[in-house]
Amino acid sequence: MTDIEILRRIAGVIDSRRNADASSSYVAKLFGQGHDAILKKVAEESAETLLAAKDGDKLHLVRETADLWFHSLVMLSYHGLGPDDVLDELSRREGISGIEEKESRQVPD
Repeated sequence: MTDIEILRRIAGVIDSRRNADASSSYVAKLFGQGHDAILKKVAEESAETLLAAKDGDKLHLVRETADLWFHSLVMLSYHGLGPDDVLDELSRREGISGIEEKESRQVPD
């Protein structure tokens, strides 16, 4: 199994649970609470990931990053997107200077 298959499988489970019974599915509960709750969870996991990185505990950092990726997949699903959308964008950027890529997204005055 490839890494992308893992992300696709998790994204598929998230999609399948978004309308499940909230009492038996964490994902359904998040979707039931709405967009702001999902965004709050992504922000919370982002902060925890940063703190784990600052502490230098590699296992903690990996676990928090996994939480962040999971909740990012929930957020993407909420918007009808998935891991392939992000990977396509990363592929588009591959080989382009980060400075050039960022400038290409600037809106001209």
